[in-house]
Amino acid sequence: MITDPIFYFAAIPAVILVGISKGGFGGSIAILGVPLMALVISPIQAAGIMLPILILMDFIAVASYWGVFDRKVLWMTLPGALAGLGAGYLMATTVDESLVLLIIGVVAVAFTLDHWRKLYLSGKQPDRAGHSLTKGSVWGFVSGFTSFVAHAGGPPYQMYTIPLGLDKRIFAGTGVIFFFTMNVVKLVPYFLLGQFSPANLLTSAALLPVAVLSTLLGVWLVKIVPQALFYRILYVVVLIVGVKLIYDGIAGLV
Repeated sequence: MITDPIFYFAAIPAVILVGISKGGFGGSIAILGVPLMALVISPIQAAGIMLPILILMDFIAVASYWGVFDRKVLWMTLPGALAGLGAGYLMATTVDESLVLLIIGVVAVAFTLDHWRKLYLSGKQPDRAGHSLTKGSVWGFVSGFTSFVAHAGGPPYQMYTIPLGLDKRIFAGTGVIFFFTMNVVKLVPYFLLGQFSPANLLTSAALLPVAVLSTLLGVWLVKIVPQALFYRILYVVVLIVGVKLIYDGIAGLV
Protein backbone atom coordinates (compact mmCIF):
# COMPACT_ATOMS: atom_id res chain seq x y z
CA MET A 1 0.00 0.00 0.00
CA ILE A 2 1.22 3.49 -0.83
CA THR A 3 1.74 5.51 2.36
CA ASP A 4 3.40 8.64 0.94
CA PRO A 5 1.14 11.65 1.79
CA ILE A 6 2.16 13.37 -1.46
CA PHE A 7 0.47 10.57 -3.41
CA TYR A 8 -2.85 11.22 -1.65
CA PHE A 9 -2.64 14.96 -2.32
CA ALA A 10 -2.88 13.98 -6.00
CA ALA A 11 -5.02 10.84 -5.67
CA ILE A 12 -7.90 12.30 -3.62
CA PRO A 13 -8.68 15.15 -6.08
CA ALA A 14 -8.32 12.63 -8.92
CA VAL A 15 -10.87 10.27 -7.35
CA ILE A 16 -13.25 13.17 -6.65
CA LEU A 17 -13.16 14.28 -10.29
CA VAL A 18 -13.67 10.75 -11.54
CA GLY A 19 -16.46 10.11 -9.02
CA ILE A 20 -18.42 13.21 -10.05
CA SER A 21 -18.09 12.12 -13.66
CA LYS A 22 -19.07 8.54 -12.85
CA GLY A 23 -22.15 9.91 -11.11
CA GLY A 24 -23.19 11.21 -14.52
CA PHE A 25 -22.01 14.82 -14.28
CA GLY A 26 -19.21 16.30 -16.37
CA GLY A 27 -18.90 13.48 -18.86
CA SER A 28 -15.34 12.80 -19.97
CA ILE A 29 -13.75 14.81 -17.16
CA ALA A 30 -13.02 11.36 -15.66
CA ILE A 31 -10.15 11.16 -18.13
CA LEU A 32 -8.18 13.55 -15.88
CA GLY A 33 -8.08 11.06 -13.00
CA VAL A 34 -5.20 8.82 -14.09
CA PRO A 35 -3.03 11.76 -15.29
CA LEU A 36 -3.42 13.44 -11.90
CA MET A 37 -2.25 10.30 -10.12
CA ALA A 38 0.50 9.91 -12.71
CA LEU A 39 2.05 13.13 -11.42
CA VAL A 40 3.40 11.13 -8.47
CA ILE A 41 3.39 7.47 -9.64
CA SER A 42 3.72 5.70 -12.98
CA PRO A 43 0.72 5.85 -15.33
CA ILE A 44 0.51 2.04 -15.38
CA GLN A 45 0.32 1.84 -11.58
CA ALA A 46 -2.18 4.72 -11.53
CA ALA A 47 -4.43 2.82 -13.95
CA GLY A 48 -4.15 -0.34 -11.86
CA ILE A 49 -5.14 1.54 -8.69
CA MET A 50 -7.99 3.37 -10.40
CA LEU A 51 -9.72 0.43 -12.10
CA PRO A 52 -11.14 -1.24 -8.93
CA ILE A 53 -12.28 2.22 -7.80
CA LEU A 54 -13.99 2.73 -11.15
CA ILE A 55 -15.81 -0.59 -10.76
CA LEU A 56 -17.17 0.45 -7.33
CA MET A 57 -18.21 3.85 -8.72
CA ASP A 58 -19.96 2.10 -11.58
CA PHE A 59 -21.93 -0.14 -9.20
CA ILE A 60 -23.08 2.90 -7.21
CA ALA A 61 -23.98 4.80 -10.37
CA VAL A 62 -25.86 1.85 -11.91
CA ALA A 63 -27.90 1.53 -8.71
CA SER A 64 -28.59 5.28 -8.72
CA TYR A 65 -29.83 5.26 -12.34
CA TRP A 66 -31.53 1.87 -12.25
CA GLY A 67 -33.92 1.66 -15.21
CA VAL A 68 -33.02 5.16 -16.44
CA PHE A 69 -31.19 4.68 -19.75
CA ASP A 70 -31.67 4.58 -23.52
CA ARG A 71 -31.59 1.00 -24.81
CA LYS A 72 -31.14 2.09 -28.41
CA VAL A 73 -27.91 3.94 -27.61
CA LEU A 74 -26.51 0.83 -25.96
CA TRP A 75 -27.51 -1.39 -28.90
CA MET A 76 -25.84 1.08 -31.26
CA THR A 77 -22.58 1.51 -29.34
CA LEU A 78 -21.78 -1.42 -27.05
CA PRO A 79 -21.03 -4.12 -29.67
CA GLY A 80 -18.53 -1.81 -31.35
CA ALA A 81 -17.06 -0.83 -27.99
CA LEU A 82 -16.45 -4.45 -27.02
CA ALA A 83 -14.78 -5.06 -30.38
CA GLY A 84 -12.65 -1.97 -29.74
CA LEU A 85 -11.58 -3.31 -26.35
CA GLY A 86 -10.49 -6.55 -28.00
CA ALA A 87 -8.51 -4.66 -30.62
CA GLY A 88 -6.93 -2.54 -27.92
CA TYR A 89 -5.83 -5.60 -25.98
CA LEU A 90 -4.30 -7.20 -29.07
CA MET A 91 -2.48 -3.99 -30.04
CA ALA A 92 -1.56 -2.78 -26.54
CA THR A 93 2.17 -3.33 -27.06
CA THR A 94 2.35 -1.98 -30.62
CA VAL A 95 0.03 1.03 -30.84
CA ASP A 96 1.47 4.53 -30.40
CA GLU A 97 -0.54 5.87 -27.45
CA SER A 98 0.59 9.46 -28.07
CA LEU A 99 -0.70 9.41 -31.63
CA VAL A 100 -4.04 8.03 -30.43
CA LEU A 101 -4.31 10.82 -27.86
CA LEU A 102 -3.48 13.48 -30.45
CA ILE A 103 -6.05 12.23 -32.95
CA ILE A 104 -8.85 11.93 -30.38
CA GLY A 105 -7.96 15.36 -28.98
CA VAL A 106 -8.15 17.03 -32.40
CA VAL A 107 -11.48 15.37 -33.18
CA ALA A 108 -12.92 16.36 -29.76
CA VAL A 109 -11.91 20.01 -30.18
CA ALA A 110 -13.26 20.09 -33.75
CA PHE A 111 -16.53 18.51 -32.55
CA THR A 112 -17.06 21.21 -29.92
CA LEU A 113 -16.04 24.12 -32.12
CA ASP A 114 -18.33 22.90 -34.91
CA HIS A 115 -21.26 22.78 -32.46
CA TRP A 116 -20.56 26.32 -31.27
CA ARG A 117 -20.18 27.53 -34.87
CA LYS A 118 -23.63 26.19 -35.75
CA LEU A 119 -25.11 27.52 -32.50
CA TYR A 120 -23.80 31.08 -32.73
CA LEU A 121 -24.13 31.50 -36.50
CA SER A 122 -27.76 30.41 -36.51
CA GLY A 123 -28.65 31.81 -33.10
CA LYS A 124 -30.47 28.63 -32.12
CA GLN A 125 -29.65 25.15 -30.91
CA PRO A 126 -28.63 22.75 -33.71
CA ASP A 127 -31.21 20.08 -34.54
CA ARG A 128 -30.93 16.86 -32.57
CA ALA A 129 -29.16 14.05 -34.34
CA GLY A 130 -30.97 10.79 -35.01
CA HIS A 131 -29.71 7.33 -34.16
CA SER A 132 -27.33 5.76 -36.65
CA LEU A 133 -26.06 2.20 -36.41
CA THR A 134 -23.02 3.11 -38.51
CA LYS A 135 -22.06 6.13 -36.39
CA GLY A 136 -22.84 4.32 -33.15
CA SER A 137 -20.72 1.32 -34.12
CA VAL A 138 -17.79 3.45 -35.28
CA TRP A 139 -17.75 5.75 -32.25
CA GLY A 140 -18.36 2.76 -29.97
CA PHE A 141 -15.35 0.96 -31.45
CA VAL A 142 -13.17 4.07 -31.12
CA SER A 143 -14.33 4.53 -27.53
CA GLY A 144 -13.50 0.92 -26.62
CA PHE A 145 -10.13 1.01 -28.36
CA THR A 146 -9.02 4.34 -26.85
CA SER A 147 -10.38 3.35 -23.45
CA PHE A 148 -8.04 0.36 -23.40
CA VAL A 149 -4.88 1.81 -24.92
CA ALA A 150 -5.04 5.40 -23.63
CA HIS A 151 -7.85 5.66 -21.01
CA ALA A 152 -9.58 8.11 -23.35
CA GLY A 153 -12.90 6.44 -24.16
CA GLY A 154 -15.12 9.31 -22.98
CA PRO A 155 -14.85 11.81 -25.85
CA PRO A 156 -15.59 9.32 -28.69
CA TYR A 157 -18.67 8.01 -26.86
CA GLN A 158 -19.92 11.52 -26.21
CA MET A 159 -19.42 12.56 -29.82
CA TYR A 160 -22.19 10.10 -30.66
CA THR A 161 -24.46 10.66 -27.66
CA ILE A 162 -24.35 14.42 -26.96
CA PRO A 163 -25.95 15.42 -30.31
CA LEU A 164 -28.88 13.08 -29.55
CA GLY A 165 -30.11 15.61 -26.97
CA LEU A 166 -31.34 12.99 -24.49
CA ASP A 167 -32.89 13.95 -21.19
CA LYS A 168 -29.99 14.64 -18.82
CA ARG A 169 -30.76 11.72 -16.49
CA ILE A 170 -31.20 9.30 -19.40
CA PHE A 171 -27.94 10.58 -20.90
CA ALA A 172 -26.18 10.05 -17.57
CA GLY A 173 -27.72 6.64 -16.91
CA THR A 174 -26.90 5.36 -20.39
CA GLY A 175 -23.27 6.46 -20.06
CA VAL A 176 -23.05 4.78 -16.68
CA ILE A 177 -24.12 1.41 -18.12
CA PHE A 178 -21.88 1.80 -21.18
CA PHE A 179 -18.70 2.42 -19.19
CA PHE A 180 -19.64 -0.05 -16.45
CA THR A 181 -19.80 -2.77 -19.10
CA MET A 182 -16.45 -1.77 -20.57
CA ASN A 183 -14.72 -1.58 -17.19
CA VAL A 184 -15.96 -5.04 -16.18
CA VAL A 185 -14.72 -6.48 -19.48
CA LYS A 186 -11.34 -4.76 -18.99
CA LEU A 187 -10.80 -6.58 -15.69
CA VAL A 188 -9.61 -9.75 -17.44
CA PRO A 189 -6.98 -8.22 -19.77
CA TYR A 190 -5.78 -5.86 -17.03
CA PHE A 191 -5.33 -8.87 -14.74
CA LEU A 192 -3.39 -10.67 -17.48
CA LEU A 193 -1.19 -7.59 -17.83
CA GLY A 194 -0.35 -7.80 -14.09
CA GLN A 195 -1.90 -4.52 -12.93
CA PHE A 196 -3.58 -5.89 -9.77
CA SER A 197 -0.79 -6.24 -7.22
CA PRO A 198 -1.65 -6.48 -3.48
CA ALA A 199 -0.11 -3.04 -2.89
CA ASN A 200 -2.25 -1.47 -5.61
CA LEU A 201 -5.42 -3.13 -4.31
CA LEU A 202 -4.78 -1.92 -0.74
CA THR A 203 -4.24 1.60 -2.04
CA SER A 204 -7.49 1.35 -3.99
CA ALA A 205 -9.27 0.26 -0.80
CA ALA A 206 -7.96 3.29 1.10
CA LEU A 207 -9.55 5.57 -1.51
CA LEU A 208 -12.94 3.85 -1.59
CA PRO A 209 -14.73 6.23 0.89
CA VAL A 210 -13.81 9.19 -1.31
CA ALA A 211 -15.03 7.25 -4.34
CA VAL A 212 -18.45 6.58 -2.79
CA LEU A 213 -19.07 10.17 -1.69
CA SER A 214 -17.89 11.76 -4.93
CA THR A 215 -20.04 9.43 -7.07
CA LEU A 216 -23.13 10.30 -5.03
CA LEU A 217 -22.20 13.98 -5.45
CA GLY A 218 -22.21 13.52 -9.23
CA VAL A 219 -25.66 11.89 -9.11
CA TRP A 220 -26.96 14.82 -7.04
CA LEU A 221 -25.52 17.40 -9.44
CA VAL A 222 -27.29 15.77 -12.39
CA LYS A 223 -30.59 16.13 -10.51
CA ILE A 224 -30.23 19.82 -9.67
CA VAL A 225 -28.50 21.28 -12.75
CA PRO A 226 -30.93 22.46 -15.48
CA GLN A 227 -30.98 20.52 -18.77
CA ALA A 228 -29.62 23.35 -20.94
CA LEU A 229 -26.77 24.11 -18.53
CA PHE A 230 -26.00 20.39 -18.24
CA TYR A 231 -25.31 20.17 -21.98
CA ARG A 232 -23.37 23.43 -22.09
CA ILE A 233 -21.09 22.01 -19.40
CA LEU A 234 -20.67 18.79 -21.39
CA TYR A 235 -19.45 20.68 -24.47
CA VAL A 236 -17.01 22.72 -22.39
CA VAL A 237 -15.66 19.56 -20.76
CA VAL A 238 -15.19 17.86 -24.14
CA LEU A 239 -13.24 20.92 -25.33
CA ILE A 240 -11.03 20.99 -22.21
CA VAL A 241 -10.36 17.27 -22.41
CA GLY A 242 -9.65 17.56 -26.13
CA VAL A 243 -7.03 20.25 -25.53
CA LYS A 244 -5.50 18.11 -22.77
CA LEU A 245 -5.30 15.11 -25.12
CA ILE A 246 -3.68 17.20 -27.84
CA TYR A 247 -1.08 18.44 -25.36
CA ASP A 248 -0.35 14.93 -24.08
CA GLY A 249 -0.20 13.55 -27.61
CA ILE A 250 2.25 16.19 -28.83
CA ALA A 251 4.36 15.87 -25.69
CA GLY A 252 4.64 12.13 -26.25
CA LEU A 253 5.58 12.47 -29.91
CA VAL A 254 8.33 15.08 -29.57
